[in-house]
Amino acid sequence: MKLLVTGGAGYIGGVVAAKLIAAGHRVTVLDDLSTGHADAVPADAAFLHGTLRDEAKAALGDDTDAVLHFAAKSLVGESVQYPQLYWSTNLGGTLALLDAMREAGTRKIVFSSTAAVYGQPEQIPVTETAATRPTSPYGASKLAVDTTLAEYARMHGFGTVSLRYFNVAGAFRTDRDGWLGERHDTETHLIPNVLAQGGDTLFVRINGTDYPTPDGTCVRDYIHVADLADAHLLALDACEPGRYRVYNLGNGAGFSVREVIDVCREVTGREIIAEEGPRRPGDPPVLVASSERIQAELGWSATHDLRAMVADAWQFTLSRAPR
Repeated sequence: MKLLVTGGAGYIGGVVAAKLIAAGHRVTVLDDLSTGHADAVPADAAFLHGTLRDEAKAALGDDTDAVLHFAAKSLVGESVQYPQLYWSTNLGGTLALLDAMREAGTRKIVFSSTAAVYGQPEQIPVTETAATRPTSPYGASKLAVDTTLAEYARMHGFGTVSLRYFNVAGAFRTDRDGWLGERHDTETHLIPNVLAQGGDTLFVRINGTDYPTPDGTCVRDYIHVADLADAHLLALDACEPGRYRVYNLGNGAGFSVREVIDVCREVTGREIIAEEGPRRPGDPPVLVASSERIQAELGWSATHDLRAMVADAWQFTLSRAPR
């Protein structure tokens, strides 16, 4: 198939693009490089630099079979400070893409959604039937796109799938592109923040050690980026005309902050000094997704454990270190 990957110069989009190419698909990446990196675009993908509003029509052409949509702003804190940016980019950009798809006759789309649409869920693990109560403009804008996709399936016969996931980690290596991994100008994720530091001693801050969890620190769901990419390929095959589907993706158990830090120590062989601080307002004790629906309907399940995620992220970090 000929596929368009929006946001394919980003962390997840780049890995999915690489996996699609390995599966024999022809891939075009559209990215404005506002947060992505040109060298994260797989070498065998065609690349178009531009925004969804300006270049979606050109990127689709007249023979694109489906779209995998990752282009978005994704920082919760920034979304609170600049909500208009998130509504304009995430919802407005998607509407421009969907209109271009209608004109081009492309009717299949897999969307990179987020578990942030659930806000602070009442039950763990979180299922797709949980109430959607986002607590940030980021989560709200993603939920609005989910709703829009459901409507395009109903009104225009689109085959649409939204994938909702929590923390993505790890890296993916191809013979042609080398390691593809996580690198954001503003990094908010625990694992890359720890691993990206130089020297023999690394530092990390633990926000809250008195949660009602086994070791007192927050428990979060982590999923390997390669597992996540595999879910997108399965979702692509599951796009059915006139149907909207939504799936949560997770490991089913979750890992505490202390567990993640311990694995980082094990993998790197370096000392990691953890500074303990108070809770951050609004942080729930546990966030873990249920993946039972996608396991039952598409046969997907996570195959990489936490150590594999950290080990691959560490290899990516080492591959970018000055020699």
